[in-house]
Amino acid sequence: MKPKSKILIIAGSDSSGGAGIQADIKTVTSLGSYAMTAVTAVTVQNTTGVSSVIPIHPKEIAKQILFTCKDIKPNGIKIGMLHSSNVIISIVKALKKVETSRIILDPVMVAKGGARLINQSAIKTLKDKLIKKVYLITPNIPEAEILTKTKIKSLEDMIYAANILLKLGAKNVLVKGGHRKTKYMEDILVNRKEVKVFKNKKLKTKNTHGTGCTLSSAITTFLSCGKPLKKSCELGIKYVNHAIGSNLNYGKGHGPINHLNSILINKKFR
Repeated sequence: MKPKSKILIIAGSDSSGGAGIQADIKTVTSLGSYAMTAVTAVTVQNTTGVSSVIPIHPKEIAKQILFTCKDIKPNGIKIGMLHSSNVIISIVKALKKVETSRIILDPVMVAKGGARLINQSAIKTLKDKLIKKVYLITPNIPEAEILTKTKIKSLEDMIYAANILLKLGAKNVLVKGGHRKTKYMEDILVNRKEVKVFKNKKLKTKNTHGTGCTLSSAITTFLSCGKPLKKSCELGIKYVNHAIGSNLNYGKGHGPINHLNSILINKKFR
């Protein structure tokens, strides 16, 4: 099988393999595309939490982006963990030299175990400099609350927060509804033309480590292959739901999801 598109992932590493750049690579590969990376930080973590974060120097992150893209042109870019203002500014400058309009930002702020992965000044820089440069931003409810300084309890609150992000310059916003205590999972795609609700049955499990990283990478992959945004979100959500449904149950905390759920192994490799 030949890869369908090429994706550059700009994100932090997760030593446990469930989230971050490892989840991104698995997702892109499982959905039939080619993954490249620019590592922003190395985290020491497992399913129970984050032990430490080692940041990569902003200049080195920019060099990874530019040197990689000079050789292999990406059809899409997914951005994950950005821990400081200097990192964000460096990435914004580097992206000006890369020709692709399909840039998806997953504003990673807090790890599943509760560890904070971004500082206050970086959140301000992200709002001022980066949001307007991307095609889609995919915050979960706590991230949308931080970015918009609002409380989100209902579907209407999610739409209200998305509209604040549009005013900040976002072109499209997908607010993920997993943190609401509801029977059904409702994710909302909002832009200046429409509001689309993706409704799915919520799966009861503690093993959801890396779902946000996985979803944004899946959407980037579908978009980079030429699918429309709405369809890319729908297929990305479906992929994540199937991955959660496998319920791998690895580790003592929030276990990973099954990125291989989309793959059938060729007979000759069994």
